[in-house]
Amino acid sequence: MARRFRIPAISTGELFRAECKAGTPLGKQSCSIMAQGGLVGDEIVNQMVVNRISKTDCLSGFLLDGYPRTKPQAEFLDGVLSEKNLPKPTVIHLEVRAETLVRRISTRRQCPRCLRIYNLLSQAPRTRDTCDEDGAALVIRQDDTEALIHRRLKAYQEITGPVITHYRGARYHRVNGDRSPEEVFRKIARSLAPTPRGAGCPRCIPTSVQNISNR
Repeated sequence: MARRFRIPAISTGELFRAECKAGTPLGKQSCSIMAQGGLVGDEIVNQMVVNRISKTDCLSGFLLDGYPRTKPQAEFLDGVLSEKNLPKPTVIHLEVRAETLVRRISTRRQCPRCLRIYNLLSQAPRTRDTCDEDGAALVIRQDDTEALIHRRLKAYQEITGPVITHYRGARYHRVNGDRSPEEVFRKIARSLAPTPRGAGCPRCIPTSVQNISNR
């Protein structure tokens, strides 16, 4: 989607992991929380997102992956967009069964150097356990163990439900994430099809509210 609409894709998870790798105070705090399967507090997340979307590559729009996760985050984002005179977000809700998420996430692998993500089921590397780009040994992320995945799903159900209610309306689109990547892509692309002139466009802040990133 980022390539299709020529906008940056911003994953809050990747922002956190970058801070963790850099060893910043914010990174250490976030890393400790995520390692236990918890969700980082709204104040920290909000500030990181504002810092990122204020960069020049976001002037034509951006895609937020995994944010907002709570209703206070959604309300905060509403205020930020209003202050910047930007349109309300288009929301893509990827709905996936719990058993599918556990299977997908537990088979996810990541390169510790370039941070490319693989999946042993759907996007395996050419050589087992080795990154196609730089040959580094792939690793299992700390938060991708089955026990932590179930804990994250429980937290999602308790916290993110009100976000879906907050965004329901003309700009809210529910997509069945149990389908193939090609089917999901086509569905999202149709949801973000260009609108009539003056009515906004899909490049203006398409935002993703989803269970858990399950590439």
